[in-house]
Amino acid sequence: MATRPSDTDGMTEPCRECERETLHRVQVELRTESSKPENAEYSREPYRVSTCFECGTTSAQRMNDA
Repeated sequence: MATRPSDTDGMTEPCRECERETLHRVQVELRTESSKPENAEYSREPYRVSTCFECGTTSAQRMNDA
């Protein structure tokens, strides 16, 4: 039996796929933007990654563009 996450496990925010407010897991990830291996360590940027607990849809936004 699957368990539903509690409110302390995430944030309530709009989901484009569900078209309503749902609980999301929100985290910050460092993502490499350069495709060149020699520049990879200098091209990491923080991204806000949000995953809907209802439908599993994930969205990411570059934090420096927020």
